[in-house]
Amino acid sequence: MGEYRNRTTGEVKTQGELRRDNPNMSMPRAWNTNTHDALNVDPVLEAPKPTSGIGQYQQVVRNGVVQDSSDNWVQAWQIVDMFADIEGGETKSQQEAAYQTQLDTNTAERNRSDRDRLIAETDWWASSDLTMTSAQTTYRQALRDITKHSNWPHLEADDWPTKP
Repeated sequence: MGEYRNRTTGEVKTQGELRRDNPNMSMPRAWNTNTHDALNVDPVLEAPKPTSGIGQYQQVVRNGVVQDSSDNWVQAWQIVDMFADIEGGETKSQQEAAYQTQLDTNTAERNRSDRDRLIAETDWWASSDLTMTSAQTTYRQALRDITKHSNWPHLEADDWPTKP
């Protein structure tokens, strides 16, 4: 469902909200200019979120609507900091550090899970009636040692050992 801007108040509502606000008005399924005029609204067109200029610990949030160069009403977006100093509480940098610690912890857990799965896939190599090659032994040891990698926990694909 689309959004619509009231021409008088500037308030933005969804089509569903406008239908609920006007229960005695019969409205077509597809709205056109006549419907917009009867409700005194203009459609709000979707606008792409910014994808560049977003720094670490920033996010893109909706910031109302604006008129574009063609006089259409479009979604407005802005880049804002995720954290701010809290009076009598944590500073912005403390919040960022805690957030980054949680991200690192989650990444490490996913990587450990991947590592455990890769080791389990090769457990049959170590069965008593088989002899592992040195490449297989090296691969399994590299998986066990992956947490000592200099990029841990932010591993790239090339940081993982190659299965022989």
